[in-house]
Parts: sequence; structure tokens; C-alpha cells
Amino acid sequence: MKQERGNFGSKLGMILAAAGSAVGLGNVWRFPTETGENGGGAFILLYIVCLLFFGLPVMVSEFVIGRSARLSAGFAYHHHAPTPLWRWFGRFQVLIPFLILCYYNVVAGWTLFYLVEAVRGTLDAVPAQAFAPFFADFTSNPWLQVGYFFAFMALTHAIVVQGVSKGIERFSKVLMPGLFIILLILVGCSLTMPKAQEAVDFLFTFDFSKITAHTVLAAMGQAFFSLSLGMGILSTYASYFKRDAVLGTSALTIAGVDTAVALLAGLMIFPAVFSVGVAPDEGPTLIFIALPSVFQSAFSSWPWLGTLFSIAFYALLVLATLTSSISIHEVVTAYITEATHCSRRKAASCVTIACFTLGLLCALSFGPLKDVHLWGMTFFDLFDFVTAKLMLPISGFIISLFAAWRLSRTTWEAELTNDGTRRFPLRRLLFVMLRYVCPIGILLMFLNELGWMKLL
Repeated sequence: MKQERGNFGSKLGMILAAAGSAVGLGNVWRFPTETGENGGGAFILLYIVCLLFFGLPVMVSEFVIGRSARLSAGFAYHHHAPTPLWRWFGRFQVLIPFLILCYYNVVAGWTLFYLVEAVRGTLDAVPAQAFAPFFADFTSNPWLQVGYFFAFMALTHAIVVQGVSKGIERFSKVLMPGLFIILLILVGCSLTMPKAQEAVDFLFTFDFSKITAHTVLAAMGQAFFSLSLGMGILSTYASYFKRDAVLGTSALTIAGVDTAVALLAGLMIFPAVFSVGVAPDEGPTLIFIALPSVFQSAFSSWPWLGTLFSIAFYALLVLATLTSSISIHEVVTAYITEATHCSRRKAASCVTIACFTLGLLCALSFGPLKDVHLWGMTFFDLFDFVTAKLMLPISGFIISLFAAWRLSRTTWEAELTNDGTRRFPLRRLLFVMLRYVCPIGILLMFLNELGWMKLL
């Protein structure tokens, strides 16, 4: 089953690629939404704590599993535990990103559409109150929806097909710095807005009276989803890590980059929405309906600056979605390559064609198929619900148990210490978290995501 594999050519490329897998739309709309709903600074503090004591142990586990096996997520678990149960869990790990890619790239197509319209100046001509029908008209247009969905799938395919070092790593070295540069420019502009100080106070004032059980579970969920845990991405990417990569340090660096992007996104969005009186907890609606009108209002005295801000913002979204889309695609491509021993080009093509075909159901859920429902949900909502609410928490729960109870201590020792050349003093704490805290936390998060905690 094992075959010659690509490697990340440098530590910088490895970090940027893995960080790119975590940085996505969740940083730009989910993080501000969760922060707005859960009290600002108190939520951010909880989020960082959950990231350190909940997200990092699971991330390190996926790194250990992937690098030691030198196989994609689809085969790594069966390599460590050769039983039918773990063969099927590996396939389950591949199914998750496959289904996510089907609807995630539909939303990615929206970011590309808005970028094109911002460049063309169309967004400038839309009245503030008309952005809701503007967005509805776009999503209900099957030709536009499918066209931009296809364009983003093709863009992702063109990068993945070139391989690990020549494709994923090379483009990550361009996309991630570009993302940070645009983000910093937008933050600088936002901090000049009238209510910037009020927004900063909201983000970094820690009012502990706002901390509730729901806030804790929301922070835990954000930490889990923000790091792309349970999707097979991190273990697949770790299989491309070289032996000199220090897994604990790498995980901490990647989590730091991801958190920095999320905080900067908050500093970019909150001053703008506070300045024009828009609620900061509107989720996707905030990105595609509220923010375009915010940009118009905030820069009404300098319309050209509002245009540049819009172009830069949607360029940022395109870069964020692209880095995530590449990593999601790679999990499935790597699995097919190993399972069939076909070329990367053929495997990537199969993934792209299959995801585009199935994703048409999601793309058309806002137009011709909007009245087709399964269990009360459109195809788009169904794919989102099944993957985000069910499959990902189940996957994370099993990973933490597998790492703590099934993965051999010899493997742990070799991977954490780089074959005895490094120290890892937090080993005991790591195992306690994986054995007890992480499974219980993921279970509670799972119940909370389904709304069952309110019933309890």
C-alpha cells in the first residue's frame, strides 16, 4: 500500500500549508458571529483556553497518526490498528471532506462572484437596502451559481493536481502572506472608523459575568472547527512532514496563526459594523448582505476608498476559502491515489468531477431545487448539518479515544521526541486531556450543536 510520497520542502511551507487548511471562512464569519453572540472579550479568552487545552491535543494526535503512518487519513488508522473497524473509520474520514467540499465550494463561488462584482463596480451601484434581493437574485440564478461553483472547483483542482511541494506548498507560500497583507491593510482602515474604540473595547474587555455554560461550549466548538479537526486534513498533511518537524511546536504555531487571523478578522469587521449600527452576529448574512452596505456607509465621503475596501475584503475571502478548499480536496485525492495506485492527476480529476456533480444539488438548492427538502432541509442545509453537526464531532471523539487508548506508546514516544532527539515535557498532561477531557468536551459540544443541551 505504501508508495513514494511527496514532502513539504521547507518548514515554512509546511506551517503555511497546514495553517492555510485551518484558516477559512470560519475565521472571517463564524468567529465574529460567535464573538458577537457570546459577549466579546470573555468569549475570546475562553476560546484561547479551549484552543490550548482542547484543540491542540487533538491536533497533535492527528499529526502523530499521520506522520508515523506516512499514509493519508483513509489508511493511517488501519495502519496502526489493522482491523475492519479502523479501515472503515479511515473511509469515514475521507467521506467527511468529500461531502464538505460539495457545499463549501458553493459558498466559495459566492466569494468569487462578489470579488468580480466589486472589481466591476457593480456593488457600488447597489442601494444599501437592496443587497438582500441582490444576493437572493444571484443565488437563485442557476447559471451564475453553477458557473462560479465550477470556477472555484477548477481553481482548486489546478493547484492540487500539481502535487504537494509544487502545488500545495508553493501556492500556500503566496496565498497565506497575501491573505495577511490584505487583512492587515483592512484592519488599519477599520481602526480609523468612528466607533473603532468601542469595537476594540468589546473585543478585549473581559466581562466574566457573561460567561455561561453555553459560552464555554460555543468557545469549545469554535476551537474545534477553527483548527479543522476531525476532517482528516491534519493527519494527511502530517504524512508529508519531514522527520525533523517538531510536532508540538508545529501545532502551537499553526494554532497561533489561525487565532491571529480570527482576531484580526474581528478587528476588521467590528469597527465597521459598530460604526453603522449593524448587528455583528448575523453570520453569512453579515458577509454578503450587511457588510457591502456597511462599506458604502462607512466610506460615503470617499466612495473610491469604499470600492477598494470591498475589493480587498472579497479578495481576502477568496484567498481564505481557497487555502481551505485545497486542503479538503487533498484528503480525498491522497486517499484515491493510495487506494488505486493511479496518478495524482487522475485521482484529483475524479475528486473534482465527483464533487462538482454531487455539489450541483447544493448549488441549485437556492434556485430550481429550493422546494426539494429532505428531513425538512434543502440539499445545501442537509450537507452542512450532516457534516458539521454529526460527522465532525463523531470523528473528533473517536480520534481522541484512538490516540489515547489504541495508539502505541512507542509511536507516541518516537513522534513527540523525534526519535529521542527532543524533549516533550507535557506528555502526561496531553494523555490526560485525550483520555478524559477531550472526549467529554466533544460529547458536550455535540449535544450543544444539536440543541439537546437546552433540553437537558
